[in-house]
Amino acid sequence: MNPELPALLVRGVGLLAPLVPLVGLCLWRAPRPRETAGMIVSTSWALLTLIPLNLYAVRVGWWSFHAEGAVWAGLPVDLLLAWALLWGALPALMLRFLPVPLLTALLVWVDIIVMPLAEPVVVLHDTWLMGEFVGSALCLIPALMLAHWTRRRRAAPARVWAQAVLSFGLMVVLPLAVVGVLPGAEVAVPGGVPVALQLFAVAALPGLAAAREFARVGNGTPLPYDPPERLVTSGPYAYLRNPMQTTIVAVYLVLALVFADPRLLVGAAVAFAYGAGFAAWHEGEGLRTTFGDDWDHYRRGVRAWIPRRRPWPDRARGTLYVAADCSMCRGLGAWIRAREPIALTLRPAHEHPEVLHRLTYENPDGVRWSGVSALARALDHLNLGWAFLGWALDLPVLRHFAQLCADAFGAGPRPSRALEPAP
Repeated sequence: MNPELPALLVRGVGLLAPLVPLVGLCLWRAPRPRETAGMIVSTSWALLTLIPLNLYAVRVGWWSFHAEGAVWAGLPVDLLLAWALLWGALPALMLRFLPVPLLTALLVWVDIIVMPLAEPVVVLHDTWLMGEFVGSALCLIPALMLAHWTRRRRAAPARVWAQAVLSFGLMVVLPLAVVGVLPGAEVAVPGGVPVALQLFAVAALPGLAAAREFARVGNGTPLPYDPPERLVTSGPYAYLRNPMQTTIVAVYLVLALVFADPRLLVGAAVAFAYGAGFAAWHEGEGLRTTFGDDWDHYRRGVRAWIPRRRPWPDRARGTLYVAADCSMCRGLGAWIRAREPIALTLRPAHEHPEVLHRLTYENPDGVRWSGVSALARALDHLNLGWAFLGWALDLPVLRHFAQLCADAFGAGPRPSRALEPAP
């Protein structure tokens, strides 16, 4: 008997086990666009998190792999992909029949049964159930929740942050690891790691802000099968038509400079070719079909790769409500008005039909931002430099810290009311 036969059987059956029912479900009923989006995002999350999980499992002795051929970093690629399908695309379709808690329990139960059957390719050690628990918590459950939220069009901010992590991991970290740039790499820019991190943050900020704009204004994500419900022309999109593709190009240019590795210029070239070619054609046609003349008007006013200095005049409008009885707020309002903001109206807070307790920004759909977030939105109406500051200021950690500082210096919450006339 061929001694390699059991290993071949394990790897063959392991790959077909999730693939066959997945294909069957797709043939039985073709996935709808939102199901397709859920399959993509859940499989991507499972794959991205299963790689470090298995590398760590081998290191701490939860289990080990004994395979030859189609192996990367000691991991059998076919089994890794099968695991990602089992915890990603397949349960995303099984949500048609089962709720998330029951589906989670079923998949964990199946995994506990199947894992011991994977010998001799996968050899389990005494503490392997700990790895199963960690994998379920970090890989399976988030993947299922992302599929569920995407299917139901819920939790748009959480979906966007997850997709940002996935984009960074799959489009940047994984390629760098595959070509061998990360292990033992030395930063080549003057100033070392702090300067490198600052350059990377500046390059990545427009793309991250654009993704958040999709969620906050359009209730969608950058994924083509999970798009915004309306044409987004605020945030980075008031300055640039392709902020996300431009961000990937800029990130690879920065990485090529940081690591002094010309191979990374290929990543920038590929990202540019994709954005200028397939993405421009495919996404452009979809946007034209969905938004018609509004998209053509926007396309004529905003360039794809070179940002405007000032925001597009026909961008989504906003209203900034400033407290009339707060000298600090009035001064801030006067400062913004002096810079001739585009598509921004400044009004006294007491004119709002509801009582406002902080500086408030409101868009035409009635969505509101308050405090530091409102200021960040107002800066987006001035010019590209101030908009960059606003996008950074509205990041979660920076926003909360800035709000604490503002409250400490007298910009804390207070009910809006008109100024008392002088006696």
